Amino acid sequence: MPIEETVGAIKEMIEAGLVRHIGLSEVGADSLRRAAAVHPISDLQIEYSLLSRGIEAQILPTARELGIGITAYGVLSRGLLSGHWNPDRQLTEYDFRNFSPRFQGDNLEANLKLVEALREVAADLDATVAQAAIAWVASRGEDIVPLVGARRRERLSESLGAASLTLSPDALARIEEAVPAGAAAGGRYADFLLQGMDSEK
Repeated sequence: MPIEETVGAIKEMIEAGLVRHIGLSEVGADSLRRAAAVHPISDLQIEYSLLSRGIEAQILPTARELGIGITAYGVLSRGLLSGHWNPDRQLTEYDFRNFSPRFQGDNLEANLKLVEALREVAADLDATVAQAAIAWVASRGEDIVPLVGARRRERLSESLGAASLTLSPDALARIEEAVPAGAAAGGRYADFLLQGMDSEK
């Protein structure tokens, strides 16, 4: 379905008073432009973290040009950047991480080394790994809102602590040195899923 038709149908619902705003998920820069040409887009939900920085090349600049906010999901890379991931952890049968390249074999080992490098920086900031990772995403601009989730109350409290963490230019440089752009081992989704994602085109 062409994105123009989808957005056009939602535009009709806005005109009918049934919908207030339009948000999109995981679309690329070209689709974002095509959608915005039909009706203003309020928000783009897309994965963005220290380990997933693909939006920085084209998608984020396009969103900013068009005045579209970013809801960044996966800011802790599904637990990798939580600082609590144990490679011996037993996952349930249908857990996404059973199929995620970043949680497999050598990839997991390499990614956990990045986490340990980030842990050293976070400790100097009197913060946890998760707080440093979330604060980094929040530091990328006022138009970016980190989306955090937690299964346990204490993890939620930890994540919320990132809101009071202010990162200096030196701290940001150290974080990016610990986890450089493109350093993640393995894709954010399995290849067969990435091939069908508009944001990856």
